[in-house]
Amino acid sequence: MGSLVYPSMLGVQKVSSAPDRVIGHPATGPLTEADRDFVVKVRAAGLWEYPVGQMATQKGTTKAIKTAGNHLIAGHASLDAACRGVAGELDITLPNQPSPQQQAFVAQLNAESGKQFDTDTATILRATQGQILSMIASVRTITKNSLIRALADQTNHTVMDHIAIVEKTGLVDFDRALSQPTNPPGLPAQDTTPPPPVAGQPQVVLPSPSHSTLSPGSVGGGSEEAGRTS
Repeated sequence: MGSLVYPSMLGVQKVSSAPDRVIGHPATGPLTEADRDFVVKVRAAGLWEYPVGQMATQKGTTKAIKTAGNHLIAGHASLDAACRGVAGELDITLPNQPSPQQQAFVAQLNAESGKQFDTDTATILRATQGQILSMIASVRTITKNSLIRALADQTNHTVMDHIAIVEKTGLVDFDRALSQPTNPPGLPAQDTTPPPPVAGQPQVVLPSPSHSTLSPGSVGGGSEEAGRTS
């Protein structure tokens, strides 16, 4: 997943230009641009993988794919709750939709069916999850903020679970997953950047499995449950 760039209206600059720049001094430790970027990326990941998990439980043709879907739903519901909590404490603005590129992943899988859906779901997820591991390690190693460290720990646990369960499907095309970057060189920044939330729009919530009312493929929600203010 590429470095996310938010408009200046959100107070987020190009993190790659100064990732070590301290932007705040909360009680939990100095907050850097890289820390803030990490929270936004975690949020965006859940906003597209959660509906993919829902699709997998309903459209998957194998028990293994359906099981992977359940792991995605449960994992991202829990992780998103933690992410929203951290963002609230650190005054970080979160997106309500994933990036256009991530939305395209959802649209592609939503249009597929059968074995093609199963294979592409497993392969795309393995590619994106594999790439996010290095980001987690980097943030966890250098951050001086205890809330960011805790979120990195939880994110690492969730991503490793998702990688393992996706690999257990036996459907990952590793040649594709490992050779084709999910953020190819030259891809416009706006394609890898989640759009800013609309002013006054309630914060989207990824509900736990027992309370889920999101429709599969509905990136950014649309239901009353998913759109409630946290």
